[in-house]
Amino acid sequence: MAGLAHYMAQYDHEHSSPWNRLLHGVGIPVIFAGIVGLLLMKWLLGIGLFLGGWVLLLLGHRIEGNKPAFFRGPIYFLVGPIWVANETWMYLTGHREKKTSEQTRAPQS
Repeated sequence: MAGLAHYMAQYDHEHSSPWNRLLHGVGIPVIFAGIVGLLLMKWLLGIGLFLGGWVLLLLGHRIEGNKPAFFRGPIYFLVGPIWVANETWMYLTGHREKKTSEQTRAPQS
């Protein structure tokens, strides 16, 4: 079984468009907020946030011209939030470095 680094590299490769990255950076936390809203019995707010977040993700993939990663396996439902957290951390700490062509190449499956 592939490790987290493999899945993260694959996810990163498939989310190279700045717009797709931005829409995922907003959409995934919105989906989580929607889930929290549903758990707290705030049905209308929860459903609105949940669906709105998914619309942002699907729009990002339409802009980039590829399918969401979760079509290849449910593991990507976990990789996406980890990827967003990592991207946010790297941005906030100033560790976001320019990627070389070697780093941005799709990993072998």
